[in-house]
Amino acid sequence: MALCLRRAVSLARCRYSTQTDVSTSTLPKPRIDYRDISENVVYKSHNAFNRKAPISVGAVQDIDRLYRARRELSNTLNSKRHAQSLMGERIRQAGKDVQAKNLALEEAKALKVDVLQLGNQLSGIEDKLLSLALAVPNDTHPLAPLGPESAALELSTHGPDPIPSSPSRDHVSIAHALDLLDLESGATTTGSSWYYLVNEAALLEMALTNYGLSVAIKHGFTPVTTPDVVRSDIAKRCGFHPRDHATDPPVAQMYHLSGSADPSSSSHPELVLAGTAEIPLAGMFANKVFEVKQLPRKVVGLGRAFRAEAGARGADTRGLYRVHQFTKLELFAVTEAHKSEELMEELREVQVEIFDGLGFPFRVLDMPSEELGASAYRKYDMEAWMPGRGSWGEISSTSNCTDYQARRLHIRYRPNPPPSSDPEPPSSQSSGLPFAHTLNGTAVAVPRLIVALLENGARFNETGDVVGLNLPSVLKPFWLGNNGRRNIVQWT
Repeated sequence: MALCLRRAVSLARCRYSTQTDVSTSTLPKPRIDYRDISENVVYKSHNAFNRKAPISVGAVQDIDRLYRARRELSNTLNSKRHAQSLMGERIRQAGKDVQAKNLALEEAKALKVDVLQLGNQLSGIEDKLLSLALAVPNDTHPLAPLGPESAALELSTHGPDPIPSSPSRDHVSIAHALDLLDLESGATTTGSSWYYLVNEAALLEMALTNYGLSVAIKHGFTPVTTPDVVRSDIAKRCGFHPRDHATDPPVAQMYHLSGSADPSSSSHPELVLAGTAEIPLAGMFANKVFEVKQLPRKVVGLGRAFRAEAGARGADTRGLYRVHQFTKLELFAVTEAHKSEELMEELREVQVEIFDGLGFPFRVLDMPSEELGASAYRKYDMEAWMPGRGSWGEISSTSNCTDYQARRLHIRYRPNPPPSSDPEPPSSQSSGLPFAHTLNGTAVAVPRLIVALLENGARFNETGDVVGLNLPSVLKPFWLGNNGRRNIVQWT
């Protein structure tokens, strides 16, 4: 059957969930640190509340209870299995003593039944434990503000002073006047919030992505082009569950690909269109073990991002600000656990360098707890001043996900052995290999940058008509061709 695109609108399939598709996954089950949750019940509960995580009241306490029950049941099962392993010797020792031999055989049968029942009980508890634990969000950095988006802390401002807001600088009006954007044909061809970039806008997309790539490569990031289709299991293990709080229950906003006669079959896994290159980039490192000398691994991935939630937030839906599909350049890194905070600052510096070169005002925010989603330990947002919209608009974010994604995707590393006089390092839950930390950050989200460049760079004549566009000279080396007959671009 040919693959066909459908929007995931059925509540049965789109309910916000952190479950993984274990039945169709090629990866082992996620390795959640149950002991950490059990030993920090109060903190984990408060943290979930502060982040507005969609978990039921008492879920963390249930995890603690199930973890203790699992440990007790596991001990009992191990004792039964040990006794079972000794039964063969007892039967042999009984020799010709028929009574003793029959008694041992009866005990062996009873042990077999007990082991089977206990194994089934343990499996059930483990499934419930994993299901609950997957919904627990990552911890929160102690310096991250608490509360909603309005509680964000401004860390720095960059670029020129913001110009006054004005409806004449609306990017849609500017784009129409300069013949850069065709929303009408996008609506006819696909629907609302789909678009065509034409003329200089199409060239601007290519220049922005190549400019962003050049900066990232200069800072040691390896360029990657990513698949835009991923297994839904990989997306969920990344914590990628965009939430629309206007609905009850919240729904995941992803496009699904259907074409399998048997979606439960491992040979036909459920596939989704990636909402960000972060997902396939994380998948590159899944189920791998790195030598510490190979870290950090830094990649910059170019892909298309697909967002089904476009059209859900009123004024934000105008023009290019919130769309269903866009080109996105993503920074992604894997590192040792104790180096992730330092690497987060490095990602931030790369992003600041990219946006500084574009010449518009922007600021860096330390985002509060309710804006962190499931996976981020800490998140910085970068917002550009958009005078046509009359407000700051998000153009980028950077997240340190610590080991949240690595535990689900099984990304680990082999640390350097300690000196012989030192004690052995702590194990990582039945394995001596610790989980890596993952980080991600947007280098270029094309539509948002075009909005900022148009609204800050439009040129007007004496009568107030749009006549051209000033673009930053850093893009000129990446511009294809010359200005041609239109000659609307001036480099500044």
